[in-house]
Amino acid sequence: MSFLLGVALLAVVTALACAIPGVYLLLRRDAMMTEAVSHAVLPGIVVGLLIAGDLDSPLLILAAALTGLLVVIGTEYLHNTGLLEGDAPLGLIFPALFSIGIILVSQRFSNVHLDEHVVLVGDLNLAAFIHLELAGLSLGPRYLYVMLAILLVNLAFIWRFYKELELTTFDPTLAELLGFRVRPLHYAFMFLVSVTITAAFYAAGSILSVALMIVPAATARLVTKRLVHLLALTAVIAVLGAVAGFAAAYALDAATSGMMAFSFGLIFVLVFAGERAWAALRPRRASRVG
Repeated sequence: MSFLLGVALLAVVTALACAIPGVYLLLRRDAMMTEAVSHAVLPGIVVGLLIAGDLDSPLLILAAALTGLLVVIGTEYLHNTGLLEGDAPLGLIFPALFSIGIILVSQRFSNVHLDEHVVLVGDLNLAAFIHLELAGLSLGPRYLYVMLAILLVNLAFIWRFYKELELTTFDPTLAELLGFRVRPLHYAFMFLVSVTITAAFYAAGSILSVALMIVPAATARLVTKRLVHLLALTAVIAVLGAVAGFAAAYALDAATSGMMAFSFGLIFVLVFAGERAWAALRPRRASRVG
């Protein structure tokens, strides 16, 4: 597999893995939780690296995902005390954890490629540099198969708990009355989100991973309200944005992750403008018919 094809496939798979769970985050109005988790996983990655001593160790993903879940639990705890309102708990927890991570990176790993640039925006090309080989044949970036595994786990989880996720997302009170275990399912889903963000960290960093997870779902939400259609359209937008971003980055010699985020933003603006224009035309069309 050529390097360019590997980068393109990695971009598409990473975008899909992030965008699918982003649908439920958007519907649950937890979009900013993605921002918090994406920052909070950094100290978990560093601690996992300190323990394992290897950037390829799965312990990094586990430690980082648990740190991300800590943000969710801590935020809910502070909110339930009634002493803080709105997004104040998020504003307290994730900056503290992210700053700890930045300090650990600068103090303990300043001489390795886990630097502030990768932390913030990632490097998709660097992530695709190491290829998986079998009998002397290149099978593409090794990181591609990590993200493919995350994508398959996300799809399997959503397929298995589709009805439960739908009910707890739109009417959690009814779900509790019907005997659904709302809180354990919520924590399991948020742990999966933490794992996804951690896995995408190398390619998209703590900032761009938020765009990959939220913008495709937000764009699809402008067009449809039905959950099944929302999931399908989000996947289509994720693929289109990833391919467009990769092509633009290659043509302009720019950062692939950054161009992907820009492409998603551009698609959102175009769809938003189209929806506004169509909404403005509808009263006129109705009046003419009348």
